[in-house]
Amino acid sequence: MKVVGINGSARKDGNTALIISKVFDELNKACIETKLIQLADYDIQPCRGCFGCKGRGNCVLAGDGFAEAFSSLVEADGIILGSPVYSADVSAKMKAFLERGGVVVATNPGLLRHKVGASVAAVRRGGGMTTVDTMNHFMLNKEMVLVGSTYWNMVYGKNVGEVLNDEEGMANMSNLGKNMAWLIKQLYNNEEHS
Repeated sequence: MKVVGINGSARKDGNTALIISKVFDELNKACIETKLIQLADYDIQPCRGCFGCKGRGNCVLAGDGFAEAFSSLVEADGIILGSPVYSADVSAKMKAFLERGGVVVATNPGLLRHKVGASVAAVRRGGGMTTVDTMNHFMLNKEMVLVGSTYWNMVYGKNVGEVLNDEEGMANMSNLGKNMAWLIKQLYNNEEHS
């Protein structure tokens, strides 16, 4: 069992990476492998609308890291999408990733079907709900199963590390990880016996 986290922040190892890591802590305790992909390492370009991905299962454009990152999602049992709030929504890097992934899955139905998903946002002050909703809408439209927690999946902090001071937010991330681990194991065990 494996969960891949996509950190949509332009800032590598910042607050978004920290909150994804908090979810990962609980997944690792449940013996679920985790992998973090940081979009700051790539120059993900927006979708060109060429539809060359139809029947291929991945984007035909090469060289910007999208195809490699997207392949990790297809191979995973669970996916965490994380973004800081930029202009009251996801980062440009995450938006480009979601656009490209959206077309790939639309032209190759079922690629992400029944994978467990969660969205998390690092928030300075506002825009967190829109950011989480944008990522959730991508997953819902791709036939994924979303997992929730005891509150909205966002943690407050501006400078790197400040999210760690949001005790309620970080507790929510831990609970999200526990819920995600439970659901993946339920689905995994059910598949083994069907």
